[in-house]
Amino acid sequence: MGGIAGLAALAQVPLAHGALAAPRPPSGGYPFSLGVASGDPSPDGFVLWTRLAPDPLAAHGGGMRPQPVAVEWKVATDEAMTKVVRQGTVAALPELAHSVHVEPTGLRPDREYWYQFRYGADLSPVGRTRTTPAPGTRVSSMSFAFASCQNWSNGYYPAYRHLAGEDIDLVVHLGDYVYEGGIPADGGYRRTPVPATLSEQCRTLDRWRLQYALYKTDPDLQLAHARFPWIVTWDDHEVVNDYAGEESQYAGSIKELRAAAYQAFYEHQPLRRASIPQTDEMRLYRRLGYGDLAEFNVLDGRQYRSVPPCGWGEAPACAAGYDPSVTMLGRRQESWLLDGLAASGARWNVLANNVMMGRLDHDGPSGDILWHDAWDGFPAARNRLTDHLAQAEVSNPVIITGDWHSTFVNDIKRDFDRPDSPVVATEFVGTSISSNGDGEVYGPYYGPMIQYNPHIRFFDGDRRGYVRCTLDRGQWRTDLRMVTTVSRSDAPAYTFASFAVEDGTPGAHQA
Repeated sequence: MGGIAGLAALAQVPLAHGALAAPRPPSGGYPFSLGVASGDPSPDGFVLWTRLAPDPLAAHGGGMRPQPVAVEWKVATDEAMTKVVRQGTVAALPELAHSVHVEPTGLRPDREYWYQFRYGADLSPVGRTRTTPAPGTRVSSMSFAFASCQNWSNGYYPAYRHLAGEDIDLVVHLGDYVYEGGIPADGGYRRTPVPATLSEQCRTLDRWRLQYALYKTDPDLQLAHARFPWIVTWDDHEVVNDYAGEESQYAGSIKELRAAAYQAFYEHQPLRRASIPQTDEMRLYRRLGYGDLAEFNVLDGRQYRSVPPCGWGEAPACAAGYDPSVTMLGRRQESWLLDGLAASGARWNVLANNVMMGRLDHDGPSGDILWHDAWDGFPAARNRLTDHLAQAEVSNPVIITGDWHSTFVNDIKRDFDRPDSPVVATEFVGTSISSNGDGEVYGPYYGPMIQYNPHIRFFDGDRRGYVRCTLDRGQWRTDLRMVTTVSRSDAPAYTFASFAVEDGTPGAHQA
């Protein structure tokens, strides 16, 4: 076994105490400066993450020497970490930026747990996480939040401060966790000076590591990670804007850039070994259940998609978009999704999706302008999915989406070319955590288009925040949680609007 897969497998091997050194970092700094995280919960476990980075913005290695070191971990049933139920020691490897991904198993379903790491004499913060209910278990309710688009230089993360105080079971992040652009010397909207090494666009693995380290130094992001298990996917800015597969409209082939970006993503997220980057792909699509109440289908809408056949970005619709060979998810992922939806016994079937599925007609009867980086650029692929939702009688499909820095509530039609076709699903598109800041708003641009799209039940383009969802056996409730500003980290939050979907009836209504 070679490459990153072999290294990550080696890092999972339990080590005898003292088998590797735990030298004090050269900087003498606190090694857990990037916090802790958990993710991908299952009925008997989860993945635990941290990265040793005593000098997180140092150009090479985050302040660690280029050698493997031992990191201890513990899982307990109490926050004081006195009732330990799992523990071990694993290697943090320089080839993986001294990141640690641990997968404890054999835990009890639907339970809270706490976890902590130790490196040398230093202890990490204590994180809280939980397992999911056992498959088929009758579950009366659950709640989660979803978020996306957190450009560090566009503002602070007060949304995460408030999200961390929610009474929810998990968080779903739908992409644009980092942005590929260089950071202004003054920190942009934050007015926080940063090293000159951050000024260049992310192209190399070392530069991507610096970008993730900068973002993860944010205390409110760390707080939200330490409070709940996260389920993550990506969108475009984890590599380059609006890319498709291995192609960029700006740079042509991005194969090498993508490989570096994918490795950095794995190094900095609470992902399982199944997501370790391989030679030709990084498997990110996956399925997570929550008893008999909900099933989450986590989609990767970037890695396998076709180059948009009618043009990049804003362009007229064309016949080529209906070619059955054109794909958004790739044939293997699409089959996996359709088969899983047909077999699901969950009451609510969630598609965690990176770009908007609902149609957005820009100019009504006077033209046919659409945004081709979204599902509008892949109508044949969308029709295969919506036809399947109807034919397989999938129970309560709900799509949660990021990307737009705006909020949409959409009825998903079986065929958007036939306005009288039935509604087969509901889509909630969440706004950004910070991207666009306070100043740049999309309401004036997209607002006039809404009249041409009667399936769009709600739109707002002017606010930042996250989305809270509460599910029970009869209803799905969505609350749009907004913050007043991203110019400071302690900005207040409020519920801007709420919507409900009734069991057995696709389409949302305002609650």
